[in-house]
Amino acid sequence: QAQLVESGGGLVQAGGSLRLSCAASGGTFSRHPMGWFRQAPGKEREFVAAVSWNGGNTDYGDSVKGRFTISRDNAKNTLYLQMSSLKPEDTAIYYCAADMTSLYSQRLYRTLNNYNYWGQGTQVTVSS
Repeated sequence: QAQLVESGGGLVQAGGSLRLSCAASGGTFSRHPMGWFRQAPGKEREFVAAVSWNGGNTDYGDSVKGRFTISRDNAKNTLYLQMSSLKPEDTAIYYCAADMTSLYSQRLYRTLNNYNYWGQGTQVTVSS
């Protein structure tokens, strides 16, 4: 059964760094674009970053551009999100997701509806 499992969340001080991982199993995730989203308490889930199937194209939300880096290692079936210069407003549950409809695609989407597999999320808390 296809599954995405996030890890690496935790508590960090403002200005610090964290690296999130998303382990994919049971499906051909390496052939599809993947992304990170986040949801803060009382807010809608929002786009953070996306990467094409081979890492050739990336996209970032405006609030994280220049601070976060998305990458993937298809040999390890793992998606990463390197987060630097963290701010209290980055506090949220972070979810990884896969766009299993777009095969071998460089096209990336920012909307939730384009992603059809989701992980359970990992909590990131940034203290001021």
